[in-house]
This record gives sequence, C-alpha cells and structure tokens, in this order.
Amino acid sequence: MKTDVEELSPTRVRLTVEVPFEELKPSLDHAYREVGRQVRIPGFRPGHVPRPVLDQRVGRGAVLEHAINDAVPELYAKAVQDAHVSALGQPDVEITKLDDGTEIAFTAEVDVRPTFELPDLAGVTVVVDDADVSPDQVEEYLGALRERFATLRAASRPAESGDYVSIDLSAQVDGKAVEDAQATGVSYEIGSGTMLDGLDEALEGMSADETATFQTQLAGGQLEGSQADVTVTVRSVKVKDLPELDDDFAQSASEFNTVGELRSNTRKQMETMRKAGQAGQARDRAIEALLTRIDMPLPENLVEHEIEHRRESLQRDLDQAGLTLEGYAESRQLSSADIEKEVADEVRRSVKARFILDQFAEQEDLTVEQDEIGQYITQLAYQSGVSPDQFARQLTSSGQLAAVVSDVLRSKAADLLAERVKITDESGRKITVGAQDEEGADDAGPDAEPAETEEPAADAEPPKSRPARRGGRAAAKEDAAAKPKSRTRRGRKDAEQADEEAEAE
Repeated sequence: MKTDVEELSPTRVRLTVEVPFEELKPSLDHAYREVGRQVRIPGFRPGHVPRPVLDQRVGRGAVLEHAINDAVPELYAKAVQDAHVSALGQPDVEITKLDDGTEIAFTAEVDVRPTFELPDLAGVTVVVDDADVSPDQVEEYLGALRERFATLRAASRPAESGDYVSIDLSAQVDGKAVEDAQATGVSYEIGSGTMLDGLDEALEGMSADETATFQTQLAGGQLEGSQADVTVTVRSVKVKDLPELDDDFAQSASEFNTVGELRSNTRKQMETMRKAGQAGQARDRAIEALLTRIDMPLPENLVEHEIEHRRESLQRDLDQAGLTLEGYAESRQLSSADIEKEVADEVRRSVKARFILDQFAEQEDLTVEQDEIGQYITQLAYQSGVSPDQFARQLTSSGQLAAVVSDVLRSKAADLLAERVKITDESGRKITVGAQDEEGADDAGPDAEPAETEEPAADAEPPKSRPARRGGRAAAKEDAAAKPKSRTRRGRKDAEQADEEAEAE
C-alpha cells in the first residue's frame, strides 16, 4: 500500500492511498459470503452460491462495492498510521480508482492537529493568591459557627430588625383575595429582604397578635407584578441568642477543650485549604499562560462541530429552565450575538488548551493506569447519581471510553505543567506544588506547602484536625471533601499553651 500526504492547510491534509488488489482479497471474500447469505437463488442454499453465479445474478460491481466499503476504514487507519498523521474527526473519503484485479485508490481529506512548539516552562511564571489567613477571617468563620448554634427565645417587646417573627400573610388585588398569595405560620427574619418589598418596614415595631396592611407589587404567581394590598399578622416575635465564644462553646461545637485550641486549629485548617487552592490556581494559570504564549491555527471543522454541540447543550439547559436565549442574554445584560461570540471564544480556547495538553503529555511520555481510569469513572458516576459499574457500561456502549482516557491524561499533564512552571504568590513568595513539594517536604518552609481550594463555609463541619499532606490535585480535592479527622483532647497545660498562641496572633 502506498500513501502520499498533501497539506491543504496547516490543519488539514489529503491522503492519496493506492492499494494493490490482492490486499482487498480478505474483504472481497467476506463480501461474497455476505452477499451469498442475503440472496435467494433457486437451486442453491443461502451462503453456498458459487461466485460466478453471484457475479451473474447480483453483479460483480455490487460485490466490489461491498468489499470496498468493508476495507476502506481499515485501509484508511493504516494509511494514517504509516504517514504519521495526527488525524482529527471523520475523513471525507472518495474512491478515485477501481481497476478490478489490479488496484484501487482513494483519497481521504481530514483535519489534523496543528504543529507548534511548547515554550521553556522554566521561563514561565504564574502568580497565585496568598494563602495567609488574617485574624479577622478566623473570627468571621467562628462567628458563622456561633450562628449555627444560636437559639431563638420569645421576646415581649415590639419587633426589631434582626428578629425572627412568625407571620400570616394575605394579599388582595382590587379588593379580591389572591388565592396563591395566602400563607400562615411563615418564619421570617426582619431585615433580610427575602420576601415582599415593604414587609420589613411594616413589621418593625409590631408586637405579637398585631396586624398591619401595606401596599406592594406581587413578586410571583398569576398576578405577578400587580399592585396588591397585603395584610400581615404577627403571631410571635423571637430574638436570636448567640452562644459566648468561650471554652464551653468550643467543647460543644468541636473536638477541642478551649476556644484557643479551636481558634488555632481553625486558622491552620483555613491555611491548608488556601494552599491547596493555590495548586488548583497554578494548574489553571499555567494553562492560561501557555494559551497566551502559543499561537496556533485551529481546525475549523472541529471548532464548528464543537460550537454547534455547545449551542445545543446551552439550548437544552435553557429549555429545562424555561428560558429563551434572548431572555438569558437579557438577564446577563448581553445580546444574543454576545452569547454566540462567548460560546465560540470558549470553544476555541478549550480546543487550543486540549492540543497543548495532548502535546505536552506526548512530550513527557505520560500514560494512564487502569486504576486512574477507575477512580475518574467513579467520580463521574457519583456526580451523575449512578453506580460506577453502570456508568462504565454506558461509557463503553456509547464509545466514550477513549474520551475518558484522554481526560485523565490531560489532567495529569496539567498537574505536571503546574510543577514545571515557576509559581509565586501575590506577596512574591515562591510556591511549589505536586511532586516538587513532596520531594522537598522535609525542608520546605511555610511558603512551599501545597494547599486546598476555599475557606470553610458557614455550614461546614467544625474544624477538628489538619488533614495529612499529599501531593497532586486529586489528593488535595479528596482532602477538601473529607471530614477533618477527630483527635484526642489535650491536657490543660497544652490547652493553655494554645490559648497563648492564639492571643499572640
């Protein structure tokens, strides 16, 4: 088999393939068997019709067409391999020559991966956020923790902003009750502004069993936007009592004996999480740095296909949400043309990033292990709410398993990119992530630790202990998702020392 390659553009080639007829013999034999099974000729059993009879009754041309359709995909794949072409997507194939018994030839036009050079990563510097945690941020978290343990107690005074009230609501439009605007026993925090305009002002100064009426615009229902007279009756007024931030609170809300221990451990947990966040930022910003440094042509057929796929996905999401593209654009203060451009720009950026990661993975001889694929499939299955086995079967049956392998490989390439570039935080301190950090863990100072992604949320579990340090983005995410480990209570001497450390900070 002979293959010639013609470059049509930097991202598209034409393969001209010439195949000696004898190489078509296995496919021709298979074609005769298949055609022989399908036809019914008197005097012959299906599948046992002699070839000359088939040529006479069906036609040699029909058999050759069947054989060529069967052979071309495999011949094309071999031509791509022999020519060392990085083909993308499906080719446009045309049979250009069919000399029965001598030779066949065909052309295949296909998009290819663009050629480009990766810069020296040692010369690439990215900046990530500082991982420092201020005393105010620690207190903000502890304040949120106190909110979780707050209690409500009845108040005998008129309601004030910040109080919780139980109320009944009823609305009328033009003197007629609005059926879907009636409610009883609604709990509401005055000043939160989460219900009707004018409600907060009406409630302030009201006592239990008092009623008031105010005018407002209905925010939902069949008469949304209509001006309505709303009657509100206060059934009870309660105030929120926050627990004191003391040792008793520390013991009831966490695994610690003293508030000093709780405060100190909270700071350490937040620092660990922020340092892991630096690792994620390093990955994203290393890729972004290469995107700005590397100029490459993109295969337009591939880009247009992905843009169309992204449009369809966006439209499905909008349909499920009961929105139109125009309404979605208006909610973001954009035009439909702006949304279209946003989709196209994001697709081009994504395609370019994939090419960069694929080439880097090849350059570094990265491979994917079976357990890594299994872990990734398990994660996707969990997000989809199905069992890993079922999800794996779905991927296999839909032919998407190769895409999963590519995703895992690109993720490993992104991790390695973050290790190869120079990373500093906003204060100019050197940061290392991944394998570099593991190697230097014994010698590294506080500026060289890996890190987590975000601060504890207000409804997060109380901090208990610092997770063990592990390299890599996947390990950092796992640490972030896991509950902090429990620890034994310290003695009074250690507790006092922790209090002194917290006060010194």
